[in-house]
Amino acid sequence: MFFLFFIIYFIIVFIGDIMEIERKFLVSTLPNLNNVLFRELKQAYLSFEPEVRIRSLDNNLFYLAEKSTGDLSRSEIEPQIDIVSFQILTNLVQGRTISKTRYYVSLNNNLTAEIDIYHDELEGLIIVETEFKSEMEANEFAVPSWYGKEITYDKRYKNKNLARCSDEELKLLLSENKGTQRIRK
Repeated sequence: MFFLFFIIYFIIVFIGDIMEIERKFLVSTLPNLNNVLFRELKQAYLSFEPEVRIRSLDNNLFYLAEKSTGDLSRSEIEPQIDIVSFQILTNLVQGRTISKTRYYVSLNNNLTAEIDIYHDELEGLIIVETEFKSEMEANEFAVPSWYGKEITYDKRYKNKNLARCSDEELKLLLSENKGTQRIRK
């Protein structure tokens, strides 16, 4: 555990943090994703409190992240790490590993919708998030019609909670979302 806190301390002191401002939604109608850039993500948690995770992007880029608590806004530190460090840290993982495909859909005003289609135990869950430069921009965001119910403030949908919830809680969450998204052609 000392090793984990050393890593967090190193990141905070030597790298600094960035404020992440985002709104999250379920998807009511999935837009056409043909010819849309996508990435395969796998992420797992070294700690839930404080939130520390590792992530692989297309199995060739690797990151270590520390996030503060919060809903709409929170600090995030996410330096890239090498594959050896990533592999070592996988031995410290807690909870389930989250696997998802992330699609990057361009929106108006230089914004991007990041659509996460979850796999494995989370199959059927589709979430879209949009990041902003300020809370004012986030609050003034004209939500596209294909976005569904807002879940920014619903802690059940935070990835760290999806990684650590019980199988029963996960089944209930997924059953609430069955059939909420349709594919638009």
